[in-house]
Amino acid sequence: MAQREFEREIVSQVVAITGWRLSETPQWLMRPGKVECGPAWPLVQNIYRELTGKDLPDEMPSRERRKIDAVLIDNDGRSRFLEVDEKQHFNSFRAVTLSLYPDDTPIAFDREVWTKASRMKTRLEGGGFGRPCPPLFPMEGGRHRQRAFRDALADLLPPVHNFLPTLRIAHFELQGIIVRPKVDELLMRKLGR
Repeated sequence: MAQREFEREIVSQVVAITGWRLSETPQWLMRPGKVECGPAWPLVQNIYRELTGKDLPDEMPSRERRKIDAVLIDNDGRSRFLEVDEKQHFNSFRAVTLSLYPDDTPIAFDREVWTKASRMKTRLEGGGFGRPCPPLFPMEGGRHRQRAFRDALADLLPPVHNFLPTLRIAHFELQGIIVRPKVDELLMRKLGR
């Protein structure tokens, strides 16, 4: 199953299981700078510095736009992100970002599992998965660094904007089996139901 198809199938099943509505990626996540990051700004700057050795500008360059896999609105009107993490989301750069999260960071995935999976991976995907991504990530492996940075933003900014913790589902959690009972079981465990 292709990457986008896998992602759409998971999002579709989560919506069917929960009855939650889909919404659009909020503006504050599309190009988050100092204002959008609010109190998380020092941490976001530190993560960027660890990934690149550079200082993060106060405003994101216009080329640095992104969308989230899904924005879900639950039956009580609360919003949260859903991210489907395929294999390219797990690497040493993601392990770095996860290691910098404060211990009390509200997340809806097992940080130890994500960190372990990221550290275990020794070979990065090539081609478009690892290309330079100027202006913020112009170096070799830029896209891997950019992805890790964007994943961190999707985890760290929701509490700043009154969103529930980001729900992440990894490709290895549904290894080759995308059937509703399996997704239902995984989702209920992640949401503590």
